[in-house]
Amino acid sequence: MSSHSLLIKNAHAILTGLPGEAARHAGPDIRVREGVIEAIGALTRQPDEPLIDARDCVVYPAWVNTHHHLFQSLLKAEPLGLNKSLTEWLSATPYRFRAAFDEQTFRLSVRIGLVELLRSGCASVADHNYLYWPGMPFDPSEIVFSEGEALGMRIVLCRGGATQGRAIEQDLPQALRPENVEHYLADIERLVGRYHDPRPASLRRVVMAPTTLLHSAPGPQLREMAGVARRLGIRLHSHLSETVDYLDAARARFGMTPVQYCAEHDWLGDDVWFAHLVKLLPQEITMLGQSRTGIAHCPQSNGRLGSGIADLPALEKAGVPISLGVDGAASNEAADMQSETHAAWLLQRARKGMQAQPRYDGGTFEGGGDAATIEDVVRWGSRGGAQILGLQQSGALQVGMLADIAIYRLDDPRYFGLHDMAVGPVACGGRASLKALMINGRVIVEDDVIPGLDLAQMRHQAMSAVRTLQQRVVG
Repeated sequence: MSSHSLLIKNAHAILTGLPGEAARHAGPDIRVREGVIEAIGALTRQPDEPLIDARDCVVYPAWVNTHHHLFQSLLKAEPLGLNKSLTEWLSATPYRFRAAFDEQTFRLSVRIGLVELLRSGCASVADHNYLYWPGMPFDPSEIVFSEGEALGMRIVLCRGGATQGRAIEQDLPQALRPENVEHYLADIERLVGRYHDPRPASLRRVVMAPTTLLHSAPGPQLREMAGVARRLGIRLHSHLSETVDYLDAARARFGMTPVQYCAEHDWLGDDVWFAHLVKLLPQEITMLGQSRTGIAHCPQSNGRLGSGIADLPALEKAGVPISLGVDGAASNEAADMQSETHAAWLLQRARKGMQAQPRYDGGTFEGGGDAATIEDVVRWGSRGGAQILGLQQSGALQVGMLADIAIYRLDDPRYFGLHDMAVGPVACGGRASLKALMINGRVIVEDDVIPGLDLAQMRHQAMSAVRTLQQRVVG
């Protein structure tokens, strides 16, 4: 037999990330060969074949996180921003601490965020990094990629930034000043040439991602960015319609809705996805669906900032590809994918229930208990995210797909008593411990341990770094 095969044996349940009846597979075994799923079914172990015993475990596709801000991992529960809505929170926390980050604190933030995600069963991370400014003394892009490589994770760098500011540039500190558009585009070219690998098993991708379309660049530059991205064969990403302020700003400044503004500047299509999309008009949903423009749904951050809940069933019905992202830890103090899927499942039901009206004609009150199934959420958080990121061979447990596989033990009391163990990692919340996590067929986490990682040391480093950041801001 091939020395490059591995057998996952005796899984209690398998959720595949696929739609409809294919969402579950009886298994109970999965063979991986050369990093790819070769077979699923009742399989016989080959001589000397490495074995992972998944007895009493549930198996999911590894999560695909389509929107994060890893640098915020050292800004959790920052007091001045803790009880603020989006606009005030931006000023109170990420903008206020922006200049306080140096190479060391940035690297530690990235590492903490990736470890938090990895321990939740996440293989692929789209980091929307916007910590760039003129004359920056370190290369944040290199750090994101190098930290991902050290952990064996798939990194999609969404290169953020701005080429125009919201105030007179001379009044801004250096760390808040916009970049020159020529420099921004040149850096995109540099990153694509150095890191971007479009092959299916690639662990490195680059995306054109000005931070916020309505504010980060003027219209002609947005159109130029879209053209450059498509010439380079990379995708496009940004924030959009997180709050009603987006709609008000677009109408006041441009005389159109935010989605219309995107269409006007070539920022719709099946190579584009936006974070949030909480506040949309019906005609905007139609435009997004017809163009196959995707969403990174971030339910916990949207709840924490009081922004609202995106209407995923309406978006999906219209044809919008759905994925899940955790957003930044500064507006989501549990920036991991298990917490995010749990919130997505609950909040879609809450949203539908809030829309229901009491009936006084003797009929039955219509609740929201059927708004989203566990299988829907798993699909959004795995295959949905992979498709949005262009990872066509990732995100599902299916023969021929890359072996990005999370095996959960469910050995914590919060999972005891489950009648359907398959739904535990999403329905029960918390963090189910990992029997194993595989990325491209390589075992990255085994028995809930990341080899070589000292969590106690990382905790002390984080505590010290928080004090350092606080002192720099006060100083």
